[in-house]
This record gives sequence, structure tokens and C-alpha cells, in this order.
Amino acid sequence: MGSCGSCGPAGGGPFSEGVELVEFVYCAHDGAVRNAPIPDGGLNAKCQGCGEPFVLKTFVGKCPKCGGVHAVSPPRCDDPANIQFAGKGYKLPGE
Repeated sequence: MGSCGSCGPAGGGPFSEGVELVEFVYCAHDGAVRNAPIPDGGLNAKCQGCGEPFVLKTFVGKCPKCGGVHAVSPPRCDDPANIQFAGKGYKLPGE
């Protein structure tokens, strides 16, 4: 069974920020969270890299214009202000 990281060894947790939160959500529960749909159809977001508006539909997603990687953790997915940006040029593992 995978650890969520918030109560295990060193690493980010659901209240981390920036790239640390993106990587936490991407890996949480052995990757089961990253592609799960955000309740109520997602969150209206504005890319923190290029400013393009988009809907973050899963807990880890990309801006359709520039590919900027964004994430929100399940306990904080009720407010678009909690969406975190991994930073310009960040690539998800395997890309």
C-alpha cells in the first residue's frame, strides 16, 4: 500500500506548494490520484505560466496553451486559489 506522504518519510504533503505539491499529488497513492477527476467538473484556473484560462479537470493537469503543469490536492480542491504551478519548463516524469 502506498503512502500519501503526509505522514511518512520526508517529502511533500497535501498542503505543500509549487513543484513539491505537484510531485506529491502526481505520486500520491501510487499514482491513483493524478488522473482522478476533480469533483463538480473541475476548477476554473488561470495558467500561472502564461495566463491562459483553462479548467483543471484532474488533480494534475496541463495548460492547453503552454503545457504548464498544475495540481491541486484532494483536501484543497474546493478553491482554485489552492492550485499550484510546477514552474516554467517543468516536465512530468516520463515526458
